Amino acid sequence: MKKIAFINQRYGLEVNGGSEYYTRLMAEHLRGIYEVEVLTTKAVDYVTWADYYECDEEEINGVKVRRFSVTEERDMERFGQLSGRVLSMARRREKDELAWIRAQGPVCPSLIEYIRAHQDEYDVFIFVTYLYYTTCMGIVTVPRKAVLIPTAHDEPYIYFGYYRKVFRAPRAIIYLTGEERDFVQKKFRNQNIAHDVMAVGIDTPADVSAERFLKRRGIKNYIIYVGRIDKSKGCAELFRYFLLYKKRSRNDLKLVLMGKAVMDIPRHEDIVSLGFVSEQEKYDGIQGARALILPSLFESLSISVLEAMSLGVPVVVNGKCEVLKGHCIRSNAGLYYNTFFEFEGELNYLLSHEPEAEQIGKNGVEYVRQDYTWDRIIPKFQRILDGVEDETGEKQAKRAE
Repeated sequence: MKKIAFINQRYGLEVNGGSEYYTRLMAEHLRGIYEVEVLTTKAVDYVTWADYYECDEEEINGVKVRRFSVTEERDMERFGQLSGRVLSMARRREKDELAWIRAQGPVCPSLIEYIRAHQDEYDVFIFVTYLYYTTCMGIVTVPRKAVLIPTAHDEPYIYFGYYRKVFRAPRAIIYLTGEERDFVQKKFRNQNIAHDVMAVGIDTPADVSAERFLKRRGIKNYIIYVGRIDKSKGCAELFRYFLLYKKRSRNDLKLVLMGKAVMDIPRHEDIVSLGFVSEQEKYDGIQGARALILPSLFESLSISVLEAMSLGVPVVVNGKCEVLKGHCIRSNAGLYYNTFFEFEGELNYLLSHEPEAEQIGKNGVEYVRQDYTWDRIIPKFQRILDGVEDETGEKQAKRAE
């Protein structure tokens, strides 16, 4: 059985992040097909990267997790100042970019040293998310055994010259959407690297109940946002739009938020923040919503959008994000906006056209059924991993003897 390792900056049931959740789903579903481990940090908080977990090793849902200490906590004020300086440079040197990558973190040299020292014990190293120190330093350490899942989108940092090394290093790349593939290949001219487009399977629980959510929370007639409540996720604009919508509309529509807040949430009777919730309550809450809203400009997939579609709930997304817009166009299961007035019009349309909203929801169920099931994803993932060999092939030959 081949032994593979996923490398992500954070990992755990307490971790609230898209790429981290994706990594956990893939690791758990590949367990049994491969010997799967996760190599990660001891951090939970992505703002400071401070060590949270005490143990060096543990097992989570049958997957062995090795944790390594972060040696430099992040000071967000200093990091913001550095980001401004580096981004404003007319000509950046590699050492400037490496300084930014180190400040971005999480700085975890013992993880990189572990990969270097134990590379012969693994067949494939799978690096998830291009941006962070763990991928930037790790992927150039074992390029011939590396698979990159970049979760990339068009943002200022991807234009750093150092990332050319990251995107040209691996033996294979897995893209989550066609939009991500097209952007990366146009940017880095790396079409020659083996690649495929696949995301995840969406596991909708058998027992999902909007009534249970209503009974527990007493909330009805609402739209819902699921994920980290952060300016970088477009939440500041979402709050502005929703508060203006409430001034212009005489309805009782509420905005329900699920996820950790790293920004101030406006105090308003129709904005309800529930914090970090269980998976069961998340699905129950989505099921009862009139729509799931995602205002983010920068997404490489969005599992929450697919989860809403799987439950037959329409989505309303930021049309400036090509990935989210692409989901809506391909599925006919959602609406996308570019201005407040489009945002307002789409909410009012869904509220006042229930038969049409129901059909939009049905389209989403079919979209997920066709492209986001594990029986479609796992064989594609296996083909990528099984095509990765080390430089000499000696290890595989010895195992075959």
